[in-house]
Amino acid sequence: MDSQGQDEALSLADMAWRRAAQALERAQRAEAAAERNELLAARPDGEFYAHIAATHRRTAACHRSSARLQEAFARRTAAWAQGQGQGGQPRFMTGVAEACGTDSAALTLVDSEQNQLAVAASDEPSRAAQDLEYVLGEGPCRDAAFERRPIHASGTAIGARWPGYGIALASLGVTSVIAVPLQTQESCIGALAVFGPRPGRGGSSGLDEVAAALTRIVLLGPDADPELYGGTDHRETVQQAVGILSVRIGCAIDDALALIKARAFAEETSTEVIARRIVHGELNLG
Repeated sequence: MDSQGQDEALSLADMAWRRAAQALERAQRAEAAAERNELLAARPDGEFYAHIAATHRRTAACHRSSARLQEAFARRTAAWAQGQGQGGQPRFMTGVAEACGTDSAALTLVDSEQNQLAVAASDEPSRAAQDLEYVLGEGPCRDAAFERRPIHASGTAIGARWPGYGIALASLGVTSVIAVPLQTQESCIGALAVFGPRPGRGGSSGLDEVAAALTRIVLLGPDADPELYGGTDHRETVQQAVGILSVRIGCAIDDALALIKARAFAEETSTEVIARRIVHGELNLG
């Protein structure tokens, strides 16, 4: 790694450490507020204060979970910058996966019509799983976001619930998946999925805490970073290819995207690969 790359990585690590410290400070303030309201809740008419205290406790838990995610990213990035890590630059989602008790986790952001807007993944298997959802229009993140509840499937239940997706997911060696929605008070902005959770992490309670931290703090909070330190993919190349194809063959945007997805599925590759070939003039789907 050259000195510029090292400086950039250390800068990201410093930013993550600052965000972790800020999250811990906010957690402490929320816990102090919870304690004050818990004292008031001991009064005969204290039901209202008990509700406020519980809200502050949940807020504190979100901030502490966010701090742990930021710290994990900071440690990995600093070590990598100093030549102690393996492979490419660490991903924020690697820490998310670790917190969820797995190696493979992916976050998907959707619009009001459940169209996949962006994705961030911890590793190649989880990214491939999200590409499958994008191409096939079915899968755990899509269902979790639409139904606004946890989705858990394993073994043959995966194929029974999502026939096309299930077969393709099995080819990746994934035998279990859990997805939880990323919910706000008014809407759902996406879902977090983990693939092949380790023994003892088969439920969604731990995922709920991580998902809440991601939604309320990391993605939408006062120090929000929806790009996840550059780890979020908005599928810009696919969007560019859709525009090119739409003009080239005179079809609607949705039809152009459907053609790209169909070609990706037929060739058992990602939409990104097909899109790059279209953009570079190497593929004509007319």
